[in-house]
Amino acid sequence: MTADTLPLTGLARPLLRVSPSALDAWRDCPRRYRHQYVDRPPPARYGPSAHFSLGVSVHSVLRDWHLLPPDRRTVGAASSLLDLAWVKDGYRDDAQESEWRARARSWVTSYVAGVDPATEPYAVERKVVGLYGDNQFFGRLDRLDDRSGELVVVDYKTGRSGVSAEEARGSWALAIYAYAAERTLRRPVRRVELHHVPTGDVVAHEHTVESLRRHLDRMSETAEEVRAAKAAVEAGADPDEAYPTAASPGCAWCDFHRSCPAGRAVVPRAREPWDGLASDGDRTVPPAPPAPPAPPASAPPASSAPPAPAPPAPPAPAAPDDGPLVLLDAPGPAPPPT
Repeated sequence: MTADTLPLTGLARPLLRVSPSALDAWRDCPRRYRHQYVDRPPPARYGPSAHFSLGVSVHSVLRDWHLLPPDRRTVGAASSLLDLAWVKDGYRDDAQESEWRARARSWVTSYVAGVDPATEPYAVERKVVGLYGDNQFFGRLDRLDDRSGELVVVDYKTGRSGVSAEEARGSWALAIYAYAAERTLRRPVRRVELHHVPTGDVVAHEHTVESLRRHLDRMSETAEEVRAAKAAVEAGADPDEAYPTAASPGCAWCDFHRSCPAGRAVVPRAREPWDGLASDGDRTVPPAPPAPPAPPASAPPASSAPPAPAPPAPPAPAAPDDGPLVLLDAPGPAPPPT
């Protein structure tokens, strides 16, 4: 801009395109967010972890199994798909890898034994995008079921800690999947489920328009913090101050541990790539028993794992009608600067 030109005014802010994993990274540690999503090239990071490889392998099997023709969706097919999809990175040695491949095989075969092969998912690994204000929330959901006209988000989990009703209720990822699926498909999506493949546990939450809006408003507040950090750096601020380090014992699990002096000061030694797996003395992730058939959409399934304590939920608003109300109530972009 020169002395004889006027500044541009009245322009809307550019969209911020953000995923639930990016928002979680910011909440966990702004510096980690910066290294992962802003710095190009990013700092050196550790290689893949065994528990990540395990999760990718199991997710790939369940995706490919549901993409088979119904007459080929068998327990044996799931076992064969595991060998094709298996990711061997991050394990301590061949013996550990072999042990966990056997565990994963028992998980996926037990899981699909409880699934009706004739039931066709509405979508598998579908990318969904939803505009909320001037934020574009996006994600890739594992599975979307159509149960008697009701769309249900299904998210697979393989972690050692299992799943809880509180996790399903409070998950930003599940809220984004439901909202973005609704905007993409223009059909209401309210029910979200976590399927813990190792144990067969299923927990669910029934969202309302208001509960989804509360999640989206909180996510928008976090997205605003991300915008502020970016704007501060563009205005000349020190990136280390705009994206501060939230050092904690969790730094041992950060991929950027070696590039973070503050994290190394708290945790001098990073975890081993296989430390995220259950140990021989920790059977929180045992070989799965036969999984029961998925419960009907009208009745939330019970979980054998007690839910984490949570504050009382706010009173539910009046039940919405069957229309995609979130679509109609989505706010527009923020007002332009004056």
